[in-house]
Amino acid sequence: MARRTSSTAEPEDFEEHILDVDVSDEMRSSFLEYAYSVIYSRALPDARDGLKPVQRRILFSMAENNIRPDRGHVKSARVVGEVMGKYHPHGDGAIYDALVRTAQPWSMRLPLIDGHGNFGSLDDGPAAMRYTECRMAPSAIAMTNGLDENVVDYKPNYDGREEEPSVLPAAFPNLLVNGAAGIAVGMATNMAPHNLVEVIQALRHLIKTPGADVDDLMRFIPGPDLPTGGKIVGLEGIKDAYLTGRGSFKMRATARIENVTPRRKGIVVTELPYTVGPEKVIEKIKTLVQAKKLQGIADVKDLTDRAHGTQLVIEVKNGFVPEALLEQLYKMTPLEDSFSINAVCLVDGQPRTLGLKELLEVYLGHRYDVTRRRTEFRRKKAQDRLHIVDGLLVAILDIDEVIQIIRTSDDAAAARTRLMDIYDLSEVQTNYILDMPLRRLTKFSKLELETEKGELEREIEKLSAILDDETLLKKTVSEELADVAKTYGTPRRTVLLESSGATKTAAVPLEVTDDPCWVLLSSTGLLARTNGVEPFGTGEGRAKHDAIVSAIKSTARGQYGLITSAGRLIRLESLDLPGIPTTASAPNLQGGAPVAEFISLDAGEKALALTTMDPESVGVALGTATGVVKRVTPDHLSNRDSWEIIRLNDGDEVVGAVELTTGEEELVFVSSDAQLLHYSASAVRPQGRTAGGMAGIRLAAGQKVVYFGAVDPAKESVLVTISGSSSALPGTEVGQVKVTPFSEYPGKGRATGGVRCHRLLKGEDGLLLAFAGAAPVKASANSGAPVDLPPLDPRRDGSGVPVAQPIAAVAADLAG
Repeated sequence: MARRTSSTAEPEDFEEHILDVDVSDEMRSSFLEYAYSVIYSRALPDARDGLKPVQRRILFSMAENNIRPDRGHVKSARVVGEVMGKYHPHGDGAIYDALVRTAQPWSMRLPLIDGHGNFGSLDDGPAAMRYTECRMAPSAIAMTNGLDENVVDYKPNYDGREEEPSVLPAAFPNLLVNGAAGIAVGMATNMAPHNLVEVIQALRHLIKTPGADVDDLMRFIPGPDLPTGGKIVGLEGIKDAYLTGRGSFKMRATARIENVTPRRKGIVVTELPYTVGPEKVIEKIKTLVQAKKLQGIADVKDLTDRAHGTQLVIEVKNGFVPEALLEQLYKMTPLEDSFSINAVCLVDGQPRTLGLKELLEVYLGHRYDVTRRRTEFRRKKAQDRLHIVDGLLVAILDIDEVIQIIRTSDDAAAARTRLMDIYDLSEVQTNYILDMPLRRLTKFSKLELETEKGELEREIEKLSAILDDETLLKKTVSEELADVAKTYGTPRRTVLLESSGATKTAAVPLEVTDDPCWVLLSSTGLLARTNGVEPFGTGEGRAKHDAIVSAIKSTARGQYGLITSAGRLIRLESLDLPGIPTTASAPNLQGGAPVAEFISLDAGEKALALTTMDPESVGVALGTATGVVKRVTPDHLSNRDSWEIIRLNDGDEVVGAVELTTGEEELVFVSSDAQLLHYSASAVRPQGRTAGGMAGIRLAAGQKVVYFGAVDPAKESVLVTISGSSSALPGTEVGQVKVTPFSEYPGKGRATGGVRCHRLLKGEDGLLLAFAGAAPVKASANSGAPVDLPPLDPRRDGSGVPVAQPIAAVAADLAG
């Protein structure tokens, strides 16, 4: 069914006027109106309070509704609804986004809103406004304080039903402290945050010295202070921005290099550039690694939490220099980013690009105006009160007559007229007298009124002095700024660096070069490699873990073997070892990694010695607890990662292994009953990998080998023997220590009993430990702490000297 339509007939006097408008003119005028609306009403901050209209309306609405720091949080949706309904006729999403940013400590140097709940992060957005809560932060009170004292002009809201301030009083320079970012039509603003204390110091200096230039002000404000900390590299762009309002600078993350695992170094990032989140960095690193544009990264972990703050751990692969990798990360990832300053803001309703001094001057002009208007308001209020007090004092002087006049009057209007005529009072004074209760008209009230009158007169005099004296007005503003800095100021977070970003580490190669090094094994089971060829000087300094029980020459990217007491040889990579610096004293393995980080040892199995995997080497000799000796040459070594280097009988174990250099060394056995046997290594025929060795020393019944090693006959060597009771509790077997020249002991043939090397005392049942090698010799306790040895004793069959603590290991001092 067709719908009926009706049209209203035009009146008889109706005349139609059609106006032809050029489309280009209409578009131009409409676009300019839209652009001006965006610039003035949405995108650009006011230079006086540093706020965009939506931010100003949020703070004003919260102040009007008493959502203050000393009260509980309220739902963010309540604030957004109030602002949208009364002052800001735009979408609730835009209002909530502005509210969230004002509450984020990583976005604002001095947040204006105290948020409760999930307000997002640099990588994630906030929860919906129905879930989060907010209230004004203490700093927001400083922004709005004084609105009830006619310090700023008000204007009608969008529908004319409400009034809103055109600007906030702003007790601190919010535009410089918190910065701003916005995109308008044909222009944009981007301003960096600064330190509140530094900005106020510059303002106070400018008050005292109006002719100060930018260089003078930069003594107080050397550069931005970003909420996320970090570093600013290069200050030339900052000075350009302070002079012209446009400039840029580089932001760099704060990172340190440390051991993230016992065997791997890493880069730990604790502060990121402004507006850069961890996920953005991780995503970029993964993209570069997948594209093979970035090498040397094993893993990236984001350990950021509220308790420890930002913590981004980048694990570095063994064989790569962390310092060089960090420089590449700065160049290729958001760990280094640029910030462009474009100081565009509204001044008297017009967008302008201002330098540092102009920004400070505009703010000071605003504070002068606020202080002047507040002073006038307070003086007017005090004058009005003084006028009332004067009228009350006149009435109190003749209180009975005043009461009589009021009682005999026909109505209030008559009483008012008679009081005004008789006592020469104003209408305001008369109305106040008629409205107040009789209890105020007492003798005591007169004393109070006279005191109040004196206070009011002094206050009016003080306020008038501020209005009449420009110097006193400036002093007042300066003192108020100092109080704000003391109340809300915080230390600087961002470090300023003069250099352009080129550091010494830029010339360091990314990968560890295959330089010669030493691989070291300490008495406490720590492995490490040196960062140089010769780590062994003549220094006297000793530290924990400096008793090196085995040391071999290798290269940074070479391989080495580790021999265990179970007769296993495990092939390992030098590159996996942590590097320790080369020093002039004995090497310190406190920076080493435990053997357990590299291999899995069975119960009772111990790491004994290191050996090279060089096919040109002479080979390795091993001795077991039952007196078996075996010599293995490189051609009998396997290409596998782990294999048996000697076949052991049940109950037997390897007690020593030594890397041979010439094949003419003297192999040394020391038994538990203090028998020593040594003979040339040439007397031992090399055997295959699966062989079980041959007789090395003849042992008495119930005895075992406590030491097997080798000495160079061309060098002066010593023998160290330690006696005690094998039945003593672990850690209590102190015993006797004896140091004897090795030349005192004659050599014997292989598989013989050897000669006596130590006389046992009462209570001692054998040797606990022995060592033969080139002097000097060092000893260490179970903890790795150094233990001093007694002086050289020439007696071949003498007893030892008591020691204060148990000795766990004896080795040649590599510092010699």
